Amino acid sequence: MDVTVQDNPARHRFEILLDGEVGGFADYRERDGAVVVVHSEVDPAHRGQGLGSVLAAQTLDALRARGAKVVPACPFFARYVADHPEYDDIIG
Repeated sequence: MDVTVQDNPARHRFEILLDGEVGGFADYRERDGAVVVVHSEVDPAHRGQGLGSVLAAQTLDALRARGAKVVPACPFFARYVADHPEYDDIIG
């Protein structure tokens, strides 16, 4: 299965694509110079495959590359960041 994560700015979300089809997403809002990740989910048919972690890591990597600060309001992203201190530099 081909897995990619891409920003969909028109929908204010990063999407994880599985063979070109949306299999999950992370909604965000831009506020006070930071990107607030407010909600994320993976399609129930694809849960248990580690795709949430792929979505979180690639979303955070893309935001780091932009120089953005991130506020992980989404409980999954908050747990992911707590478990991965390598992202501490972009948490705002």
